[in-house]
Parts: sequence; C-alpha cells; structure tokens
Amino acid sequence: MEKPQGNYRYRILAMLFFATTINYMDRSIMGVLGPTLMDRFDWTNADYGYINMAFKAAYAIGMISMGGLIDRFGTRIGYTLSIAVWSIFGLLHAAVRPAFALVGFISARFGLGIGEAGNFPAAVKTVAEWFPKKDRAFATGIFNAGSNVGAVLAPAIIPLVVAANGDNWQFAFMVTAAFSAIWVALWLKIYKRPEEHPKVSKEELAYILHDCKPSEADAKKEFEKLSWSRVLPLRQTWAFAIGKITDAVWFFFMFWSGIFFKQKFGLDSIKELGGALVVIYIVADFGSIGGGYLSKIFINRGWTLNGARKISLLICALCIAPVSFAALTDNVWIAVSLIALASGGHQAWSANLFTLVSDVMPKKAIASVVGIGGMVGAISGMVVDFALGQGLDATGNSFYFWMFLVAGLLYLIILLIIHLMLPKLEPLNENLELVK
Repeated sequence: MEKPQGNYRYRILAMLFFATTINYMDRSIMGVLGPTLMDRFDWTNADYGYINMAFKAAYAIGMISMGGLIDRFGTRIGYTLSIAVWSIFGLLHAAVRPAFALVGFISARFGLGIGEAGNFPAAVKTVAEWFPKKDRAFATGIFNAGSNVGAVLAPAIIPLVVAANGDNWQFAFMVTAAFSAIWVALWLKIYKRPEEHPKVSKEELAYILHDCKPSEADAKKEFEKLSWSRVLPLRQTWAFAIGKITDAVWFFFMFWSGIFFKQKFGLDSIKELGGALVVIYIVADFGSIGGGYLSKIFINRGWTLNGARKISLLICALCIAPVSFAALTDNVWIAVSLIALASGGHQAWSANLFTLVSDVMPKKAIASVVGIGGMVGAISGMVVDFALGQGLDATGNSFYFWMFLVAGLLYLIILLIIHLMLPKLEPLNENLELVK
C-alpha cells in the first residue's frame, strides 16, 4: 500500500521519542555519578548493588501495575501519570542528606522505578495504535533511540552542573524536571487515538489501520478490561518475557559500566567516564534505529514477518557476542568498543523484541504483556546487581569476566528458546485465539 497523505503519526512518534529521552536521562544519572557517590558516601559495591536493586524491584512492580493501568485507561492518561511520578521522585534524589544517604537513595530509586515502568508499555501500545505492522519495528526503534539520547545527554550535561570533586551533585537530579512538565502539557494537548484525531486524514487513517481493520464489535472490545489470568498462561506472553531477561545485560551496561571503567582502568573523573559512556550510547542509538529498520527492509523485500523478525534478532545477538572478551583486555578503548557494539546490538534487539508483542497480541493486551516482560527483565537485573555487588566485594575485578561472558552468550540462547516457543508468529484475535 502506498504511503498516505498526512504524517501526523510521526508527531506522536516524536513525543514518544522525547518521553523516552527524558526517562533515560533520569535513570542514567546514577550510572554516571555512581563512582563519585560511592566515594562521597563511602558505599561498598554491595551498597551500590542494593540501590540499583531498589530501582529494579520497583520497576518490576510498576511494570505489572502500570501496564494494566495503561491498557485499561489508555495511553493519554497512563503516560501522563507515569512521567509525573518519575519526575517527582527524580527530584527527591536531590533532597537526600548524607546521614541517610543509603536509605534515602534506596527510597528515591524505588519511587523512580515505579514511575519509569510506565514508559515502555505506553510507548509500545501507542505505536500499535498509530502504525501498521510493517512499520512498527522501525517506529519502535525510533522512540527507543530516545533511551540512548537520554543516556548520552546525562554524561554530557552532568559535568556542566556538577563539580569535578562531586560538589553540587544534587543539581544533576533536577535537570529534567522542566522537560517533563513541558512534555506533559504537550501530550495532554495533542494526543488522541487516530480514529478520533481531527488532524489525521482519511488516507492516513486507512494506512494505519489497513492490516488490522477491526469490526465495530472488536473496537468496543478493545476497551474492555483484560484479566491477567487470560494473558499469563499464553506462550506468546512468556516468549516475550523470556526475551526480556536480556534487560539484565542492558542494566549492567547502564549502571555498572562506570564502576567497571573506574575499578579496572582507573577512570576517576566525571569527564573521563562521561567520554567513554557517550561513545557507548551513541553507538547504541544507531543500533536502535538500525535494528528497527533492518526488519522493515526484510519485510519490504517479501520476507515473512516471522523470518524478518527472527533473522534481525539473530544478527543482533551475533553483534553482542564479542562483549564476552571485554574484561580480558587491558586497553580501555577496546573495552569501550566491545561494550558499545554490544549496546548497539541490544538496542536493535530490543526494538525487534518489543515489536513481537504487537505482531501477535491484540491491542488491548499489549501494555499488559509488555509490563509482564518488563517485570521479568527487572527481576533479572536485580539478580545481576546482587551477584555483582557480592561478587566484586568478595573476589575483586575478576568477577567482571563472568558477567561479560554471560552477557555475550545470553542472547543466542534466548533467541533459540523464543523460536522453540513461537516457531511461527501467529497473531491472536481479541478473544486471544489464533487468527484462522
């Protein structure tokens, strides 16, 4: 089908991109300031692990609660609530006092995790509402690229507001509040579903809906509350959830790379760490967009949806595999390059993995399924935080070898499991039955 007149869907996609950028600026601050805060507050590796575990525990809880809320009340209200919560708790980091630093940061990270959990369920559901299936991986890659832009902006901006010795560290946690307020105001003003939006042309609406033309009855069903007891037993749900175990690797790169570079290579200053992290996240940005575009190319060449998605995931997994050697090199920039390549591969993987949900699930179930998968990913990240905190304190830097080895091999193993569970990407209808 030819491209339609009108491109309002890309304005909505831009809003998803900016929300994800703000989301990752907030969560990435801890990864950049981690070494500085560990020295300032005399935290051990285990202490730092507990702080990160608090974020992920809340993220797991939030993924379940926010996903269900977004499916029930829609992305307009759900997204607004999510960004409001994470912005408030992001600011509360700055209120933590040294006498209560560990407890204070654990509490603030917990609240941040609850709010930030709503971003991806809302964004993936919005993409499913505004884009046909063949464009969804590309659209997901675009908004997911905001995660890397946010992660780049954090180490780029923090040295401008935080002194080299760590003074004024509180300012780093205040920087995104204004962006969040502007985003919420714009979102509430411009967002409606495409079927209801006055600025969406008939041609554009037909393009958006051409491969999922719902009946009037199905359209009404989309707003019915969906019981988790109906979604949880589905192999489609758990294929995605198992795929999200790889989030543990991404959390490792995000929250522990700075600690790794300091402990193994002696990068002490915020500027030195920032330079290494900027390189990693710029490559990750290209991976996010390129990974989404890759499956679009395959589909445009006549490949089946099943083949396009899975070959794209395989290519991503092969790009990540070399990171197994990151802890073995004594050259910091070789390590940076391997982690950067793996980060790009992960973001490309993530763009295609998210799209699997909208490939096989009806729209009313998407946010809930993404939430379940996000919960599994967050729990996996907690396991890594605990293992790294305890392992590094007990055995030193040699423990990084095992983490990088697992990170490099995990994606290939997970992809095999996904293929065994879903040999074909067969969509489910509004009754969660296979489309015949």
